[in-house]
Amino acid sequence: MEMQNSLRRILELLENGKIDVDTAMENLSLLPYEDLGDVKLDWHRSIRRGIGEIIYTPGKSDEQLIKIAQSIARNRSNAIFSRISMDKHELLKGYISNIEYRKDSRLSLCRFEPPQKRGEVAVIAAGSSDKPVAEEAADVAEFAGCQVKRFCDVGVAGIHRLFPLLPDIRKSRAIVVVAGMEGALPSVVAGLVSSIVIAVPTSVGYGASFGGLAALLSMLNACSGGVVVVNIDNGVGAGLAAALVASK
Repeated sequence: MEMQNSLRRILELLENGKIDVDTAMENLSLLPYEDLGDVKLDWHRSIRRGIGEIIYTPGKSDEQLIKIAQSIARNRSNAIFSRISMDKHELLKGYISNIEYRKDSRLSLCRFEPPQKRGEVAVIAAGSSDKPVAEEAADVAEFAGCQVKRFCDVGVAGIHRLFPLLPDIRKSRAIVVVAGMEGALPSVVAGLVSSIVIAVPTSVGYGASFGGLAALLSMLNACSGGVVVVNIDNGVGAGLAAALVASK
């Protein structure tokens, strides 16, 4: 929708004589992607995936972030900056007016147009220490147009906390379950619902959790059917996957 609107704007400007053919051709050439040298922004991603660019911030220089921000503002394109610190967000604010910082999920959300409406998604955090990753998934799914219900601290150490929430959870088209330690909760939830469960292992845990590897392996070996697993701490990937499922 976002890219279709951009294409329509270019054609309308050309039709009304506001730009010439050469300028229209230059603008159209930016639609598939924009080459900024060491950064190439994929402006067709919103057509293919229903959500715009997601920029992983760590490792990028201020110069690269500024180039990206200027392009986003110029194209008025929805985008997400992930794993971003407050000081980097403040840097971006100097170039993008429509930007919002989400402290819990460490996301900066740039929205110029409303997203397409999608279905309901549940995001479940096994423990409160898993909440940052769960919030990352929830905020991405919301950004993509989903209605998100959040449930926190209902892990297997007190599984009875989960049961009263099941009627609400079962209404969701996709369920994201975030857990560290031994990573058992996604298999438990999948055995109680009919929707797909997207399991997110986190790096929360003590020594033998190996930074989330124990939870990852546990989830990959889930006994319950209908469990798919993303990488350790990958709330962004889980939120996007849930949004794609919820749009069907």
